[in-house]
Amino acid sequence: MSELAIDVRHLSKAFGNKLAVDDVNIAMPRGQVWGFLGPNGSGKTTTIRMICGLLRPTAGEGICLGYDIARESDRIKRRTGYMTQRFSFWNDLTIRENLEFVARLYELPSRTAVVDETIEKLGLTHRQHQLAGTLSGGWKQRLALAAVTMHQPDLLLLDEPTAGVDPQARRDFWDEIHALSNQGMTVLVSTHYMDEAERCDHIVYLAHGKLLVEGQVREIVASTGLVTFRAQGAGVRVLAPKLKTLPGVQHVAFFGAALHVSGTDRRALEQALAQFADDVQWEEVETSLEDAFIALMERAGPDARLSA
Repeated sequence: MSELAIDVRHLSKAFGNKLAVDDVNIAMPRGQVWGFLGPNGSGKTTTIRMICGLLRPTAGEGICLGYDIARESDRIKRRTGYMTQRFSFWNDLTIRENLEFVARLYELPSRTAVVDETIEKLGLTHRQHQLAGTLSGGWKQRLALAAVTMHQPDLLLLDEPTAGVDPQARRDFWDEIHALSNQGMTVLVSTHYMDEAERCDHIVYLAHGKLLVEGQVREIVASTGLVTFRAQGAGVRVLAPKLKTLPGVQHVAFFGAALHVSGTDRRALEQALAQFADDVQWEEVETSLEDAFIALMERAGPDARLSA
């Protein structure tokens, strides 16, 4: 068995004359948790759907879980759990009824026992008879995760699964993800949240349908070459418009009561900040993942697909 759960090469997808994904290569080892990042419309969902056999690529080839993504998509689907962006289960069924129906779709043996175990494992026991349509975002998310993992897939694909849920629900969700990974499941999750990206073993960043950069968080941050300084205090906000006009300053961002200022030319950046040394005290800090991705997007330039 290959050590790679996903191995796709030169993957592309066009819808008419619109190129959604352009020459993407991904080699993802089994048992890891990878983050799939990029702005809206960058091609994340389309790529995920090609990987699991829901969309046929326009060009390229690949293997998922040892099966060819073009010729053996049915086998891939059997061994994959796919949680879509929007809640895709039945609002007029209870939690238990939803899970029982999914168990029948997968033709699981001992369905009642499997559903019982799944409900208990994901903390759904006291809500199992509640209609799915009455659940909050966090509980719908938990139901969806239960449904897509009940058949114990080898690969879990999660498409922005925590959008619109509260911070505690997001944290609980990620605890479940890492518990599944520790049991050997491979997880690819798309997200817009930088704190979630930092929970991943590896990050893949798409922009304009192309794979822009990949690696561990520290590698991606280092690749930007950004130097970052921070100032705190009640008056730092008024400095932002002035700082943005100075040579050496490429990014200015607020983080609570602090101001982060970044640039790739250390000398020019320090000279710019020195002009405000009497007003605030600057300290060098680690460049954040958010700053790194903003810099990468600027380097990527405008989306050429829009003018195609």
